[in-house]
Amino acid sequence: MRSHLLNDATAEEYRRSVTEGVERVAAKIATTDRPFTGVTVDALSPRIDEIDLDEPLHDTAAVLDELEDVYLRDAVYFHHPRYLAHLNCPVVIPALLGEAVLSAVNSSLDTWDQSAGGTLIERKLIDWTCARIGLGPAADGVFTSGGTQSNLQALLLAREEAKAEDFASLRIFASEVSHFSVKKSAKLLGLGPDAVVSVPVDHDKRMQTVALARELERCAKDGLVPMAVVATGGTTDFGSIDPLPEIAGLCEQYGVWLHVDAAYGCGLLASLKYRDRIEGIERADSVTVDYHKSFFQPVSSSAVLVRDAATLRHATYHADYLNPRRMVQERIPNQVDKSLQTTRRFDALKLWMTLRVMGADGIGQLFDEVCDLAAEGWKLLAADPRFDVVVRPSLSTLVFRYIPAAVTDPAEIDRANLYARKALFASGDAVVAGTKVAGRHYLKFTLLNPETTTADMAAVLDLIAGHAEQYLGDSLDRAS
Repeated sequence: MRSHLLNDATAEEYRRSVTEGVERVAAKIATTDRPFTGVTVDALSPRIDEIDLDEPLHDTAAVLDELEDVYLRDAVYFHHPRYLAHLNCPVVIPALLGEAVLSAVNSSLDTWDQSAGGTLIERKLIDWTCARIGLGPAADGVFTSGGTQSNLQALLLAREEAKAEDFASLRIFASEVSHFSVKKSAKLLGLGPDAVVSVPVDHDKRMQTVALARELERCAKDGLVPMAVVATGGTTDFGSIDPLPEIAGLCEQYGVWLHVDAAYGCGLLASLKYRDRIEGIERADSVTVDYHKSFFQPVSSSAVLVRDAATLRHATYHADYLNPRRMVQERIPNQVDKSLQTTRRFDALKLWMTLRVMGADGIGQLFDEVCDLAAEGWKLLAADPRFDVVVRPSLSTLVFRYIPAAVTDPAEIDRANLYARKALFASGDAVVAGTKVAGRHYLKFTLLNPETTTADMAAVLDLIAGHAEQYLGDSLDRAS
């Protein structure tokens, strides 16, 4: 069994095995003509259930054959131009090279003596991102597993900086369309059930600053402690960007920690055309970025950044076997001192490779292309009487709803849209997402693939309308 360990004696076997796997995936990518096969849970589950994990195949080729049957054939492929559903991006090749390197070397980024140069590379990328945001010379941060963890850590720091004796008095203010992780974080941080105050949004799904000011004033009058305002730089459902300069002004007025959740909108930090859409982010106390959304990186690649590096001390614990306090005096850089995680992958290497091969402008150009595509999609939807589109996009998301000419019952329209989404997914021809607006069911294009065209969008809209019309026709037949 030692023959399976990667070392000097097995380097050639490593090369052969990985090359064989890469060739299989490359062949699959090259021949995939739709984003999904439409396989059902009931069809796929028995194929996986019948595999006996206690009976190995002892052959890489045989295992790859089996993997083709239980995974590769029926995977959802984000690289396909008609995958239009969630915040999943196609990934750039330099990042995949980084993924291969980091997996093989297997550095752990918690301490210097487990990563050496990896520690410095991650710190360099944190400094680069902080500079792109404009957080100032005292800024710092750390890579995380994703936006949910980044938001959790930011709110942990905000909670500690609030210095409240009673957690029940703490309040977090976020828009009514902010990410669900804000409420989840509040619960994990031991705050009360009323801790998160939902602030209304305007027609463009942006936080209403007048309403925020009113809530902050009410908080002060009630003797409560405003712990943080979470502004969103690209909401999951609408891609809407809250008015960051105005929100920052209110936070400064009331002495409240400002966290900007830019997990989605962080691509604007590299944009050549639309950087101004996220102006005001430089006034935040903390920022979430997800490189695996709008920097075209493989999952996972995220970070939490802070204006004042000293606030990261709230996540610092020392263990004699790992990062004893003496290491601080010895100026040994241990990233675990800043992180909620201990063992942690060298995910920063993927972004490093991307920047060294493509440059920031290359990333920004790709993100600008999907923003431009969304603008074209909005025109397409606005001109099509079959659809109602909710807001003009600030990033690359379109939320819309099929509206049949002969049906006026909102509940029946809901069912038609739900059916259309499910039927489209089952066909495998395209994948779209769904959400609710004012209690009604809507569909969603999340456009993160520069290879997607307006023709792709138009074709998918025709498919949606066709499925919805089929449902409504069948419904009328059943009723008659």
